[in-house]
Amino acid sequence: MHSKVVSASLIIVGSGPAGHTAAIYAARANLEPVLFEGMLAGGVAPGGQLTTTSEVENFPGFPAGITGMELTDKLREQSERFGTHIITETITRVDLSARPFKLWREDADSDANEPDTCDALIIATGATAKRLGIAGEDQYWQRGMSACAVCDGAAPIFRNKPLVVIGGGDSACEEATFLTKYASHVYIAVRRDAFRASQIMARRAENHPKITVMWNTHVIEAKGDGSVLTHVVLQDANTKETRSLDASGLFYAIGHTPNTAFLNGQLDTDETGYLVVKPGTSLTNVAGVFAAGDVHDKHYRQAITAAGSGCMSALDAEKYLENLAAEEHERAVAGGKL
Repeated sequence: MHSKVVSASLIIVGSGPAGHTAAIYAARANLEPVLFEGMLAGGVAPGGQLTTTSEVENFPGFPAGITGMELTDKLREQSERFGTHIITETITRVDLSARPFKLWREDADSDANEPDTCDALIIATGATAKRLGIAGEDQYWQRGMSACAVCDGAAPIFRNKPLVVIGGGDSACEEATFLTKYASHVYIAVRRDAFRASQIMARRAENHPKITVMWNTHVIEAKGDGSVLTHVVLQDANTKETRSLDASGLFYAIGHTPNTAFLNGQLDTDETGYLVVKPGTSLTNVAGVFAAGDVHDKHYRQAITAAGSGCMSALDAEKYLENLAAEEHERAVAGGKL
């Protein structure tokens, strides 16, 4: 059952740290924002990738740590406290060709359905980590399996334990090198016989005393004791032979997919689909549309940087709406309506 269609000054699409920080700032500025948090948008619960993180230890203000779900709940609570109208539905189509911008919800996105409308729009839909769908993945995800070494690598379950990284690009080499700070040893499973990474990153990983590169290797199964990951099953890409390797952690470094498909090419993106913004701002190529968080940031991908860009987008949207109101007032005066 869909809630009533809304017409707002500002709509925010996305519900992670970026979206909720934008909502908090916008609500405190009396913009009365509407936030669509999605219903399993991008394949994850409202709150985005943060909800898949078991323990967050590097977000300021929580010295004892906090779970991803708890942090998401607190962000949502703070958004609502200042008056954000949160709708648990997914936006699947937009029309950014003219203002007011039009947005359609899932299961009501035909031209026959009335759209939600807004004068300013913040896109904070994030990016979804790519998964392999191997056996045991669902059982041991966030129980030894992760797609963010920087986020999770320092957790107690990984310290002084053997860890495996899957991937052959710069991200895999960087994450493996990072994990050597905590692991007893790090293995990189590369499905081919060479890295795709830059020469300097590849050489750094290959020469590291705590890193072993396993060429032509697929990880085909994650196994554990029912509670946490204890080892993985490897398969040789050429001979198809399998073997077991003790591992307390398995990290995917195979990329992310920015959640921009619903925009249908109406905003500029880079070659991998991430939104492009004017440097130092949240401004996209369409006036009145702003981007925040991992939907445009493929480098840092941290909750705290997403929150910071959410703040930027709200401030940029506030300034845009103020200028819009001033222009309309000037036109009204010039036309003798005031």
